[in-house]
Amino acid sequence: MTELSLIIRSEQPIDSDAIERLHERAFGPGRFARTASRLREGAPHLLDLSFTALVGTLLVGSVRMTPIRAGEERALMLGPLTVEPAFESRGIGAALMRRSLDSARDKGHTLVLLVGDEPYYRRFGFKRIPLRHLELPGPVNPDRFLALELAEGALARAKGLVSPLPISG
Repeated sequence: MTELSLIIRSEQPIDSDAIERLHERAFGPGRFARTASRLREGAPHLLDLSFTALVGTLLVGSVRMTPIRAGEERALMLGPLTVEPAFESRGIGAALMRRSLDSARDKGHTLVLLVGDEPYYRRFGFKRIPLRHLELPGPVNPDRFLALELAEGALARAKGLVSPLPISG
């Protein structure tokens, strides 16, 4: 494997078009119908917790965090985590995950949820959410509904419906 000169940096507003094209290539047009995507439509993602990966000037990866409410608990919804298909399996997704989760922890966030492959996300500490503990506003395979506690007890406090948490200005 060739070493990449990878730069992970905070997402900038000027990155949005390149990230949208990346999502289109990676996930296709059906991405908008997914429950997690519909949930993220209710609130903008947080730029200070969202990161991009660059090789030179080429944007090759992105991860975003969106504020949500899990029952009465404030939380974050991670995703999408996207890597340019030609750059997959080179550690870019893992680097983006670590940076985003470390930043969320450093800023005092307590809980991160996502919909994804448990075997991949387990290495970052994500676990399946117990059945009927939290409910997304649409269908999702319960084996893919995952949580990471950044503070002990956060998941136990989070019960009920997951909904967007618009950023107040």
